[in-house]
Amino acid sequence: MLNIGDVLLLETKDLTNEKLKCKLVERKGNQLYIDYPINEKTGRTAYLMMGTELYVSFVRKDQNAFKFQSEVTGRLKENIPMISLTFPGDDQVIRIQRREYVRVDTNIDIAIHSLNDEFQPFTAVTSDLSAGGTAIIIPRESPLNNGQEVNVWFSLPFQNGNIEHLNVKSKVIRILPGEHPGYNKLPLQFLNIEEKAQQTVIRFCFDQQILMKRRGVIFE
Repeated sequence: MLNIGDVLLLETKDLTNEKLKCKLVERKGNQLYIDYPINEKTGRTAYLMMGTELYVSFVRKDQNAFKFQSEVTGRLKENIPMISLTFPGDDQVIRIQRREYVRVDTNIDIAIHSLNDEFQPFTAVTSDLSAGGTAIIIPRESPLNNGQEVNVWFSLPFQNGNIEHLNVKSKVIRILPGEHPGYNKLPLQFLNIEEKAQQTVIRFCFDQQILMKRRGVIFE
């Protein structure tokens, strides 16, 4: 799946979310060896510390894109200076849907707030999530209407134990009957979401994909 010379895009999993570019120089089993990566924003060489956790993505010649989680394990110098990264195995590599935001089924507790004090804040649960929006399950007697704009507060629990808190302005796209009596399903579209918040949602969706794949769910 990975070939020597492939361009790899790295994204640090810390709060800086640095985006780096490098090439795969060598591979030995589940260790990948890359040249020193370049920060895409500054154009400068990035020096990754031991233990730095990363998301790694790459595009094959057939234009299919893939992503996996990795960690910096060391530095060495042979013909050129290199950094070694872990490779989790082909079964932990997720194909990226490039034409649209990846949507994952996930149940997260959220809080809905009015923009203009039209109703008291209330809690709900999501049924799915993507970087472009979410769908929520709420009682039919809820105060939300089609086309209404609200603030949605998320607490996204990552597998590493971190919890990211987001507040995203959203719009009710439509109101659909829920699967259970007395409940509706409301798809919401995120409005003017900041890039940093959107990247956090994308990372969470990928984190959930990895978790589901470990449980036997296959993503195409």
